[in-house]
Amino acid sequence: MAFPYLTDVLRAIGIDIPLPIPTFGLMVATAFFVGQWLCTVEARRLMPAQPKDFMGNTCLIGFIAGLVGAKIFHVLEYPREFLENPGHMLLSTGGFTIFGGLIVGMIAAAIYARRHKAPLPLMLDAAAPALMLAYGIGRIGCQISGDGDWGVAVTSPAPGWLPVWLWAQTYEGNIAGIEIPPPGVYPTPLYETLMAFAAFGILWTLRKHAHAPGWLFGVYLLLAGVERFLIELIRVNATYSIFGMQVTQAQLIATGCIVAGIIVMARRRGRSAPATA
Repeated sequence: MAFPYLTDVLRAIGIDIPLPIPTFGLMVATAFFVGQWLCTVEARRLMPAQPKDFMGNTCLIGFIAGLVGAKIFHVLEYPREFLENPGHMLLSTGGFTIFGGLIVGMIAAAIYARRHKAPLPLMLDAAAPALMLAYGIGRIGCQISGDGDWGVAVTSPAPGWLPVWLWAQTYEGNIAGIEIPPPGVYPTPLYETLMAFAAFGILWTLRKHAHAPGWLFGVYLLLAGVERFLIELIRVNATYSIFGMQVTQAQLIATGCIVAGIIVMARRRGRSAPATA
């Protein structure tokens, strides 16, 4: 079952109040504010000399730029659909590619940080746990609304130890307007939320580990890349043929994140620094 609007959620629990607020947008807003708060907390710990509103402004700039980037990368992923109906794709409330948002958002935030002479490696370390937590919260919005970010059709019964709803769902009433026949598809947004929360726990634990500035962001890149590469194996997405292999845009970028994360971690491994209290 999907709940595209807050009205649907309230009706499911017996409250008939018209609140046509998209649940996906509500969770994205929640993800932003939680991430902004966590970024600010970590920035004050790691960069006490920066103005108090610095990280909040950085997050806002990164978020706005990220929305633009997410839409651009979605268009690049589905060029044929864009050419058929460009207005619909550009103005629709769906169709955002998370890696596009991350790349463009981080570039915009880095430019802003440089202009304010902020230490970029420390800023990235401050943002790493928050980015992962916000991602997990945002995926809850995908799950609740049924925005199409689900997996491929399930062809085997659920293992005995796993609840059926965690194995396959039909997303009845989803906002994408797609009818999914039983037994359903893999609820990949749920899997991504769980993996993102687990990765957040790792980052949060390591944040006070003695390391050089930037190392924690390398860990983030590695975890984010591994998570997305794995989920793409059972997720519905457009594919490209490269050297005879079918890969998705997200898998290509995820591979780049993994490689970049390993390089950053390796280069910073020998530059230990005391953890900030």
